[in-house]
Amino acid sequence: MNNRQLFLAHLAQTTDFPLMIEIEKAEGVFLYGPDGKQYLDLISGIGVSNVGHRHPKVLAAIQAQLDKYLHLMVYGEYVQQPQALLAQALTQTLPNPLDNVYLVNSGSEAVEGGLKLAKRYTNRREILSCENAYHGSSHGALSVGGNELFKRAYRPLVPGIRQIAYGNQDHLEAITTDTAAIILETVQGEAGVRVADRAYFQALRKKCNETGTLLILDEIQAGFGRTGTFWAFEDVGIQPDILVCAKGMGGGMPIGAFISSREIMSVLKNNPLLGHITTFGGHPVSAAASLATIQVIQDEALVAAVADKANLFKKLLVHPKITGIRNKGLMMALSFESFEVLKPIIDRCIDNGVITDWFLFCDNAMRIAPPLTISRSEIEFACSQIIRSIDS
Repeated sequence: MNNRQLFLAHLAQTTDFPLMIEIEKAEGVFLYGPDGKQYLDLISGIGVSNVGHRHPKVLAAIQAQLDKYLHLMVYGEYVQQPQALLAQALTQTLPNPLDNVYLVNSGSEAVEGGLKLAKRYTNRREILSCENAYHGSSHGALSVGGNELFKRAYRPLVPGIRQIAYGNQDHLEAITTDTAAIILETVQGEAGVRVADRAYFQALRKKCNETGTLLILDEIQAGFGRTGTFWAFEDVGIQPDILVCAKGMGGGMPIGAFISSREIMSVLKNNPLLGHITTFGGHPVSAAASLATIQVIQDEALVAAVADKANLFKKLLVHPKITGIRNKGLMMALSFESFEVLKPIIDRCIDNGVITDWFLFCDNAMRIAPPLTISRSEIEFACSQIIRSIDS
């Protein structure tokens, strides 16, 4: 059996129509098939490869750690240099008092940890989340997700969750002294790159302060430079009580985190002790890769270049069938009349060597989220092939 047959025979499938692109190698912004065909990865493996595929400094950090040790012990017991240095580097990107990092395996687990932490700290049980939000697919993360289509087959889910409209200040009145936390994406991703205005976030922070509600910001897609600041919340003039991150954090390795103050995080130590347990969280190889990723983003000034690169995309992606472009930095949604118009364009883009996608809750928009390392010439190539695919 060849690899495609093995894939279909023995790997659990997530849809009846997987992309079925076989990849043999990846480098920079490109993926390569076994026949040598080159694909420009315009979605970064869904927001993961912010520093590109197999960045040399990330590979060097991985190799150096491989020569020392792999997994040693469940998270939180042994002093492991990669974890300690990564936690320090993360907190140095954040304002006080966000100085305590719990390392996990994924975005979903970061959300699970953040929700548990909020309930434990406040001793409240109600959680608010937003319509059309996406926070992951595990039980608790799915419960605070915002699209019933993905939830109904798995009910009953976690109780005590209510939803409000993202960006609607009037709906903030739902936050009360019974609310443990409100969780929302700083930039809604699967809704098709929706960005609330600064006034909304200011009002949100104020309401949380008034009611003693913890604000959980999900920057699993928006963090690590994607929006043009290291963290998207920097641009709206507030800070969260709990921050969750993953995806672009690992340079291609699996890792996530929930981050808070020492005061809030300390409640996981007792009553009960081991309030959150993860065997592989903060795996030393992933932690080393993540630290190198942060250093690459900073040393190569990738964040400073985001706005110009996004503007070049917007300048080049002009066509009568494109009905609009929404973006926050290099987190972009290219709108078309319908999914029926968009899907054949995406298929032709792939045939033409550019991998794009749509959004779970916005299927008439093309996802554009390239590695932050993408060059001007690579942007020009990608845009030319998108326009070509629209015209085909």
